[in-house]
Amino acid sequence: MRLKILLVDDEQEFVETLSERLQLRDMDTHAVFDGKTALTQVLSHPPQVMIIDLKMPGMDGIQVLQQIRQTHPSIRVIVLTGHGSEQDRKTCMKLGACAYFQKPVDIDQLNAAIQQSQVNARSGSSDPADSRQPFDTGFPQP
Repeated sequence: MRLKILLVDDEQEFVETLSERLQLRDMDTHAVFDGKTALTQVLSHPPQVMIIDLKMPGMDGIQVLQQIRQTHPSIRVIVLTGHGSEQDRKTCMKLGACAYFQKPVDIDQLNAAIQQSQVNARSGSSDPADSRQPFDTGFPQP
């Protein structure tokens, strides 16, 4: 069965390109361009993984992450941002993101994080952040 991925980013061209690249890796992707639409989509068609941008108009990525953790804790969330800070990275990881990447991301690293999130899900881990250490690549660690 193909992995269902929901991409959430207000940069339409970027998210469409990312969607195509993930589809080439045999993933079923759907793109939305704001946080509110993402939450509506999750209600009707929950994905296994969400890849969200942080800086979006209206509802930002941190707000989306908080809502998903409350309403759909089994969905694995990967943050992919071009405008994040060290504090944003810490906040996202604390809230339960399973990975945090800065744009541009290496597609192989992103794919590895997606696959690892599913290994953790199948192993029965109830904490989606279990896979965060190998893929917490936003900033160098002290």
